[in-house]
Amino acid sequence: MSSGFLESEYANAIAHRILVVEDDPEQALALRDVLQEHGYQVQIAKDGGQAHSALTMNRPDFVLLDLILGGESGFEICERIKARDERLPVLILSAISLDDSKDLAKRVGADGYMTKPYDPRVLMSMIQEVAQQVWNRTHLKRSAEEERRIRFNCRCGKRFKMSPAHGGRRMTCPDCGEPLIVPHHV
Repeated sequence: MSSGFLESEYANAIAHRILVVEDDPEQALALRDVLQEHGYQVQIAKDGGQAHSALTMNRPDFVLLDLILGGESGFEICERIKARDERLPVLILSAISLDDSKDLAKRVGADGYMTKPYDPRVLMSMIQEVAQQVWNRTHLKRSAEEERRIRFNCRCGKRFKMSPAHGGRRMTCPDCGEPLIVPHHV
């Protein structure tokens, strides 16, 4: 049994719980079996309602999403997932191989796109690759932004971290009520 993301090149991205959104029961179970063989915990949702309930009740680390579903399309589900949490990796796994479909998936926030039928080894590699790309995009970007933050203290000792965009703005210390001006850089 593989350990999912413990390979050194994917050491930062963690994906243990995968939500599979697939309305075909046979495909959903086959996918579940493949993922479980590789050490993943799998939850299956057959439509958008079940997917959003699963996201709320038992947040997954990764989403595998079909596009053709009853009711809400995979595109709509993806857009709602990404509006809620851009850090949650979403890989489209669909029988549709059209470039327009791939372009639309990217526009609604999908992090990757794979067509069915799939090779399980390629799927496992793609899950790792997409998870790592999302981790890099969300965590490394945040680290760079944190480095640019303006740090300063109020006379009472309260510490502040502000975006450089707030430089020169007035504010009030929430601890002591002292009026402050955010420095342009420190």
